[in-house]
Amino acid sequence: MSAPVPPLPSPPAAARGLDLVALGLGLAFALMWSSAFTSARMIVADAPPLTALAVRFVLAGAIGVGLARALGQRARLSTSQWKATAIFGLCQNGLYLGLYFVAMQTIEAGLASIVASTMPLVVAAAGWALRGERLRPLGLAGLAAGFCGVVLIMGARIGGGGVDPFGLTLAVIGVLALAWATLTVHSATAGGNLLMIVGLQMFVGAAVLGVAALILESWEVTWSARLVWAFVYTTLVPGLVATWVWFLLVGRIGAVRAATFHFLNPFFGVAIAAALLGEALGWADIAGVAVIAAGILAVQLSRQASRG
Repeated sequence: MSAPVPPLPSPPAAARGLDLVALGLGLAFALMWSSAFTSARMIVADAPPLTALAVRFVLAGAIGVGLARALGQRARLSTSQWKATAIFGLCQNGLYLGLYFVAMQTIEAGLASIVASTMPLVVAAAGWALRGERLRPLGLAGLAAGFCGVVLIMGARIGGGGVDPFGLTLAVIGVLALAWATLTVHSATAGGNLLMIVGLQMFVGAAVLGVAALILESWEVTWSARLVWAFVYTTLVPGLVATWVWFLLVGRIGAVRAATFHFLNPFFGVAIAAALLGEALGWADIAGVAVIAAGILAVQLSRQASRG
């Protein structure tokens, strides 16, 4: 599973509108990111979650740094870039993904993707409540709608006894950690070296999770073709390719416009989980996903309008 990459401030050159290339990049990112929950669910069914994630980050980091060096990038980062890289690596890869991989031992991939999809709502709500960031009426309505959608889904699932409270709590804490990183770190890429920074973030996550895995887990793996496929896919596609596509998208149309594509994540997440894992969908899930997606879209359109 890949982190829903936080919207970073776009460079001044990113003034283009939504063209066909940007549309393709946005759809590709949303699809890759959403698919990560299903492949992660496959991994944690047969392998210790923290160990698997730490190994994934070592491999993805090595590939990312190797490709970056081949492209002439070097780990010569500014102080702010090093700080941002460390915080992103800790919060995205260590806390968010670490908690999510553990949580997904007991909660379904579709539900996990729905909780993670609320990240833009959490960031917008925190920015409005804690930093005084202005939201238009459309944005406020989107926040209310998004959280009502979450309540609708959670109420139906918890009432039906289909949710593990501990796993759900871990997922919520993971989203809060990612939102905190988004609010705290303004830019990790202002000085370039994008692919190098992506790779270095992976190593930060590997270090944090590797220590946790040694303390908390034992090496018990049920090897299967599905496990190998899911691990390779999660490492390469949501882990590296989706992150790189996100940065390309932000560089082309700006962070606020790019973040609009997050409204597709609840749809894609539950659809992929239902198709590949056979997870059931109730009427409350379908209605809640639609409301959450509409809320995310409203918030992002409101922020886009307020920033011109």
